[in-house]
Amino acid sequence: MSAAPAPARQLEGIRVLDLTNILSGPYAAFQLALLGAEVIKVERPDGGDLARKLGADPALNEQMMGTSFLAQNAGKKSVTLDLKKPEGRELFRRLAATADVLIENFRPGVMDRLGLGYDVLAQDNPGLIYCAITGFGQEGPLSGNPAYDQIIQGYSGVMSITGDTQSAPLRVGYPLCDTLGGLTASFAISSSLYGRDRTGKGCFIDVSMLDATLSAMGWAVSNYLIAGVEPRPLGNQNMTAAPSGTFTAADCQINVAANKQEQFEALCEVMGLAELLEDPRFAEREARKRHREELNAILNGVFATRPGAEWEDLLNHANIPAGRILTIPQILDHPQTRQRNFLQETGGITVARSGFLMADAQPSAACPPPRLGEHSGEILGSLGVDEAELERLRDAGVV
Repeated sequence: MSAAPAPARQLEGIRVLDLTNILSGPYAAFQLALLGAEVIKVERPDGGDLARKLGADPALNEQMMGTSFLAQNAGKKSVTLDLKKPEGRELFRRLAATADVLIENFRPGVMDRLGLGYDVLAQDNPGLIYCAITGFGQEGPLSGNPAYDQIIQGYSGVMSITGDTQSAPLRVGYPLCDTLGGLTASFAISSSLYGRDRTGKGCFIDVSMLDATLSAMGWAVSNYLIAGVEPRPLGNQNMTAAPSGTFTAADCQINVAANKQEQFEALCEVMGLAELLEDPRFAEREARKRHREELNAILNGVFATRPGAEWEDLLNHANIPAGRILTIPQILDHPQTRQRNFLQETGGITVARSGFLMADAQPSAACPPPRLGEHSGEILGSLGVDEAELERLRDAGVV
């Protein structure tokens, strides 16, 4: 393993208030924390982020440090405030006046009803970048509906094209739409920070998880909008080319993408199937797509003669994209992942970083995920709240 580069600090000096729960918002704020922003997680005193009680380890759930919470809350500070109480709202307004960014993922109108919406907070802090993440956005007939990831996977069409004709509609195996919503939010926030440098003005950002997902489905959407072809589930096969999909080697399954004509020709050479180049069923791309099943059957007969790792090496050496299908433990322990220092140890736990490196820096969490209210004294003290007042607020259930 190579030495880890220095922590990235592109957003150092930026204060972010994270009022979010579960995944989409916490993931967005986590991306900013990995780049050096000070992220203050504002949580309810009576339990905080619901993700604190979610995850595969019941003991951690009991400690309100569930693995679902640990996954995207490193590098943050936690302060507790009950925004339903007048004193809690007043403290929050004072805190928001010091912030550069605010992220929330309540249903539309919740913050306005609390008297803490963008229009109110911007009066105190005109440079505030306020990002609201919801399932469907701030307007439209579905805007008031509650939405978790699977609801958006279904609405967006993702499930309708996942799996094959027997298994579809099928949920993607991780919270895809939550994650896309969070990435969209972090991109919009970073762009708005750059814009504020030029104008001095903040803004309101309306992130829809549905819109973010549809945007990421570019090819599937454009095939329908432009070509008039409704996408359908193809399982592990690629609709744009053949042979391109999952094949069965002697000991495992392997993905192969011979998408270009020259890659198919090279594949035939490597596999000892030069005769396929003269077969009119397989001579060119569209013919191969029409006769995909026959071609796959021939290839699988040869793939079964060698282990997947051997095929992976042979095909990649011939510039044919190929890779075995790995499990989560296998890829996290893979030399590729370790070489890039993708995993970070912090406070006795291991967390994933972001998906990029810089020339001399790497996204990094400055501290482990916080205990509920761990930094209330520090953050509220910076607003002038002394120890005696803090104790009074705790007794009153405000913090």
